[in-house]
Amino acid sequence: MRTWEDFKKEAKKANSLTKQDIEEMEELASIISAIIDRRKELGISQRDLADKCGIPHSSVARIEACVVKPNVETIIKIMKPLGLTLSVSQL
Repeated sequence: MRTWEDFKKEAKKANSLTKQDIEEMEELASIISAIIDRRKELGISQRDLADKCGIPHSSVARIEACVVKPNVETIIKIMKPLGLTLSVSQL
């Protein structure tokens, strides 16, 4: 049985654009996972978080489900009430 890691390795070898897309998806998934984990840690519902951010509940739900790709401003709006910050580091 192939794992996700096996699939990623094969896909990254096949096409440089695919490699970049996979790496971007993993980075975004990491940010979204941190948001979800922190929200749950604080006992805040998606609706409560949306109210604190001033964005629709449906937006928070779609972002957490990885249905939409949020822009940086939206990510920062969501992270602030959770006490999270976004930082950039050099590879």
